[in-house]
Amino acid sequence: MPARKIIIDTDPGQDDAVAILLAVASPEEIEVLGITAVAGNVPLPLTERNARIVCQLAGRTDIPVYAGCDAPLKRKLITAEHVHGKTGLDGPQLPDPTMPLSDGHGVDFIVDTLRREATGTVTLCPLGPLTNIATALQKAPDVAAKVQEIVLMGGAYFEVGNITPAAEFNIYVDPEAAEIVFRSGIPITVMSLDVTHKALVTAPRIDAFRDMGTEVGRMVAEWTDFFERFDKEKYGSAGAPLHDPTVIAYLIRPDLFSGRHINVEIETTSQLTLGMTVADWWRVSGRAPNAMFMGDIDADGFFTLLTERLARL
Repeated sequence: MPARKIIIDTDPGQDDAVAILLAVASPEEIEVLGITAVAGNVPLPLTERNARIVCQLAGRTDIPVYAGCDAPLKRKLITAEHVHGKTGLDGPQLPDPTMPLSDGHGVDFIVDTLRREATGTVTLCPLGPLTNIATALQKAPDVAAKVQEIVLMGGAYFEVGNITPAAEFNIYVDPEAAEIVFRSGIPITVMSLDVTHKALVTAPRIDAFRDMGTEVGRMVAEWTDFFERFDKEKYGSAGAPLHDPTVIAYLIRPDLFSGRHINVEIETTSQLTLGMTVADWWRVSGRAPNAMFMGDIDADGFFTLLTERLARL
């Protein structure tokens, strides 16, 4: 089979960085057409910078990186420096990127790419707030029919919220954008907190990254060392969830995941549950399914895949 063509839409973020590395380390299965940055974990000037840093680290300065939307559709930007540090990639010392930012807007790149490529051959992989994806769908409604699938990290059901009692961060930052995406009719696969909270970066798994003896291995070990301090204190767990690489792992090894095709609606009005992914897990609403909502992961298989692939870089 030919490699699956993807666009990574991202707000790096240490775990976003690991997802990008996993994608570029897997050319047999994945062809990265480009990366679009969005405001989320940190503001846009940092997310586009961080995306270029990661491409340089991987030796893939040929992958175009575009700056996208710098704020949610209707709300003030909420960021997560308390988790990722002031740069979004706190931990190891990182050189400034020398590869240039690509000219043009990330949303235009998404639209132009979908119109250029054959229908059903491009998968969108959002790892942050869905602002760029929703803006593309609003600007060019015709491209919805061109998308093969959207595989995103966001939302929660059994694990409820990580930024509010009810909402996961990516969806909460721009719930209106999420609503547009989930109502688009595009096939959607959701890597929720129910999955990612079972993919914990424990000390032995960090050691496996460090023991690669490579610059990539060292960076990934230091990144995961940094951000796990927050989640271990918050959840009392043995390690931090490694959220975003699950999106890429699903494209390579879908057998590592299990879930249900259900209806998912986004709460956009409630003060208590704003940004909640109202996932009809038990199929009681009567609403038509619109997403494959993942609920479980083979964590050992996931980390074996991740370690094997990152060792290539």
